[in-house]
Amino acid sequence: MAISKTKKVEILERLERIRDEAATIVFVRFNGLTVAESNAMRRELQAAGVEYFVAKKTLLKRVFGEAYEGTYPTLEGEIAVAYSADQIAPAQNIKNFVKKYKDRVSMAAGVFEGAFQDQAQIEEIASIPSMLELRGMFVNVINSPIQGLVIALDQVAQKKAA
Repeated sequence: MAISKTKKVEILERLERIRDEAATIVFVRFNGLTVAESNAMRRELQAAGVEYFVAKKTLLKRVFGEAYEGTYPTLEGEIAVAYSADQIAPAQNIKNFVKKYKDRVSMAAGVFEGAFQDQAQIEEIASIPSMLELRGMFVNVINSPIQGLVIALDQVAQKKAA
């Protein structure tokens, strides 16, 4: 469907803001989602601090094509962009929807640290644990030797008491 020139200008301005402000951009391929599913996905993404915007591929290429290092990815099908100031959040949240909606939503490619990334690289980025999880893992690593020492001392104390 053709869009008016003023609407194209508005979309281009929004895409330029996304390009300038987003830390990470994920190109999301979607096909066959119902309106209710699409709206639910938008709400969940927004609650997680991730924005989701659908635009024509020609407009995406016009704004993002020369803006980043590497080769602009070949995008097929219906494409949206998920973006955030958080570097990992867009990929992690879209990964959840890929699991939920199976063949109807997938990660096509993305932009991470100023360079285009292919689908495999974006999926790898999505598997990075969140900062909260990483802190928990770190605390566990620090706590493990201390906990082992406490258990050993407790066993020694129990043997002497018996």
